[in-house]
Amino acid sequence: MKIVVLDGHTLNPGDLSWCGLSELADEGEFICYERTAESELLSRAQDAEIIFTNKTPLNAQVLSQLPKLTYIGVLATGTNVVDLVAAASHGMVVTNVPSYAPDAVAQMVFAHIFHHTQGVASHHQAVVQGAWSQCPDFCFTLSPLQSLKGKTIGLMGYGAIGQQVANIALAFGMKVLVNTRTPLLDLPTGAIWSELSDMLPQVDILSLHCPLTLETDKIVNRALLKSMRKTAILVNTARGGLIDEVALSQALADGDIAAAGLDVLSTEPPLDNNPLLNAINISITPHNSWATLEARQNLLNIAVNNLAAFLAGKADNQVN
Repeated sequence: MKIVVLDGHTLNPGDLSWCGLSELADEGEFICYERTAESELLSRAQDAEIIFTNKTPLNAQVLSQLPKLTYIGVLATGTNVVDLVAAASHGMVVTNVPSYAPDAVAQMVFAHIFHHTQGVASHHQAVVQGAWSQCPDFCFTLSPLQSLKGKTIGLMGYGAIGQQVANIALAFGMKVLVNTRTPLLDLPTGAIWSELSDMLPQVDILSLHCPLTLETDKIVNRALLKSMRKTAILVNTARGGLIDEVALSQALADGDIAAAGLDVLSTEPPLDNNPLLNAINISITPHNSWATLEARQNLLNIAVNNLAAFLAGKADNQVN
């Protein structure tokens, strides 16, 4: 049996072991490529029975040219890189890795919140540039720091990550408002379900945790941003397409909201002309909220277990 990992670098840049997958190849072949360009895809995948991909696309045309392929393991939760219908038509099982890093992503949500409420980076820069050494007082602040206690955070979506964010917010003494397509009644003490139109004017922080669908595409538009407080912070660790990036850039420039913290953009890596790259009061991380060492190990463990189950005649986390 031949197992091929098409793009293993982001999951494992060298600090994890592939032995769990390589052992499942038994006496066959295990090959892991750091990255695979479109021109290299067919030659690398040609004789594989098992393929793992993170972001390398496997469309219908490619799948039709891989007669030995029986299993595709997506090294992520989202499966848009694989044509699921085409895979099913060829009898190929496709699995994904759900819920491997809710704690890591929730941690990044608060990293962006603290960036804007505590100003650690800006104060550090000021200190190393001599501002503290030259200060007549024992301390200084570049802008008022903010306590989270008593603030209101609104969550659009309430899956595993949203729930983890809610738990952390409640521990800080925050009020939590939750918006989902259908009302939720079984929420922890301190959390309340809210209509979106009611929630937006109340929140000090809006954190996005909903999937990207036709209904949620660019749901954060100019009208939504204008309905928020001018002191509010927007955080997005979900999908870049949830935000109208031109509208957000303009809203930050106009002071419609105070700040934004993003771990995802509409195109990744971003194009040079993405308006958010030059926006004010914004922090952007390169879609790495999922990538703590512990989360990546958990992802790899689940991927190994998915394949082991398939080889044993089961179908854990099958998505097609």
